[in-house]
Amino acid sequence: MKNWMKKSIIVTVALLTFGLISPDHFIWEQLLDNKNPTKTISSDAHTIDFEPVSIAKAPDVKETIAIAAREQSYIKFGERIGPFIQNEFDEIIFPRIQEVMDMTIAKVDSKKVANLTISEQPSGEYHEKIFHIIDNDAKKDLIRFHVRTDKKPLEGYYFNFHYHLEEDNYTKHYALGEIFWSKNTPPKWLS
Repeated sequence: MKNWMKKSIIVTVALLTFGLISPDHFIWEQLLDNKNPTKTISSDAHTIDFEPVSIAKAPDVKETIAIAAREQSYIKFGERIGPFIQNEFDEIIFPRIQEVMDMTIAKVDSKKVANLTISEQPSGEYHEKIFHIIDNDAKKDLIRFHVRTDKKPLEGYYFNFHYHLEEDNYTKHYALGEIFWSKNTPPKWLS
């Protein structure tokens, strides 16, 4: 679609809805799809740049899964949560995620490691899924990484990062850590 036409649609909808639909809404992202593969999440104080990664083309599967895992995490956090929890996530939570992924991949037969993929669509709203590492041959998840919003009385809201293993049929929560949000209700994921 031509650039002037995209901008005209945005202006028309903004005028018709009296500004109730903001330009950073998912629809506008699709309309204004940039050819540049670099994605950016930003707020007034922070900016996060990352590039989409294809696991199939990577020479080192562990490294590529780690890059894709970080990307999926920041997609899940969105522009409203990501910039505010970025430092704690990168310093505390993600190294733990990396360690668990490495241990899980180490258990997989070396011939089957190339058939591992990472799920590409984190869940939004208030659902927990960040990403899953999938064995394409068996068509099942090896490990599921999730984040849950917990409200602790008199303290506020925390993001509880955890994972589930296929070994116990995904029933047990294995804690990775928590990040404090505030006493105010956090926004929905992907926002």
